[in-house]
Amino acid sequence: MSIYDDFSDIVVGEEEVSCQAVLEVLKQYCATISVFDLMAVNAEMIEESKYVQENYKDKSHGVYAKYFLGRIKEIRDDNTSYERNIDKEDFIDSVATLKTYHENESSISKTKFPLIYGIVSLYTTYILEEPIHPVGTPFPGSLKVEEKDGMFYCPVKDANLESPNAVCKMCIAEQLDF
Repeated sequence: MSIYDDFSDIVVGEEEVSCQAVLEVLKQYCATISVFDLMAVNAEMIEESKYVQENYKDKSHGVYAKYFLGRIKEIRDDNTSYERNIDKEDFIDSVATLKTYHENESSISKTKFPLIYGIVSLYTTYILEEPIHPVGTPFPGSLKVEEKDGMFYCPVKDANLESPNAVCKMCIAEQLDF
């Protein structure tokens, strides 16, 4: 059984999807991720970014390590009681996208990167209600994710909406006009 099967169990036969039920599944799968898994994923991210511009690579890796890998501990320690529900159709679409990504990447990645990617994307979007790339995440061209008046804006959202495995579809950020 996988995390995505467990999410299907939460959704089937329910009119609404509870934040708390989703968080419990996320926490269950976070418990399967060791410090060694996080180190292996960090090494994989460094290897995958070896051809990225030096200036951008250093800044972006710091953000990814802090907010992507660091979120696993945050999820494990999150004892907040979330009393709201999640939009069921949006959640189902997001889980389907992440399941496809996981299936495709699991044959390529030798680490738990696909699992962590799914966990962090769902937690950030549906539990925290924040953009998947945190405010300040740099992108080439000196652009970054921004927050203005409680709204989040991403410089690359529209460019990635058609990518089959991109989580941009589920991200709450809007396209940044530049």
